[in-house]
Amino acid sequence: MKSLLTITAIVEGATGLALIAFPSIVVSVLLGTSLAESSGMLAVRIGGSALISLAIACWLSRKDTPSSIVMIKAMVLYNIFATLLLLYAGLVEHFSGLGLWPAVVAHTGLLVWCLKSLKNA
Repeated sequence: MKSLLTITAIVEGATGLALIAFPSIVVSVLLGTSLAESSGMLAVRIGGSALISLAIACWLSRKDTPSSIVMIKAMVLYNIFATLLLLYAGLVEHFSGLGLWPAVVAHTGLLVWCLKSLKNA
């Protein structure tokens, strides 16, 4: 569980920081589209802040088994939603950023890892 939460903290934290600092670039790479309005930039930066919050929670709970289990349960839901929303973006909305399908694979892999960790807890 410690490795899962450590890796999740690093990856989601880096993604959150990138979304805050470079929202247009991240959206372009992920979805193949641009952020034209300031409201979109604000929404993406709020999402980045949420990812940083998840990263901090993962980092802080990684050494405490009861907290780790709760955090991994939360990450199961996050990875389900992230995977489904990214699939929707690609299959229904036809977004096509270079990072879209790798992100789908990454979130699916993290979801499986979370479920295995909970099964073994």
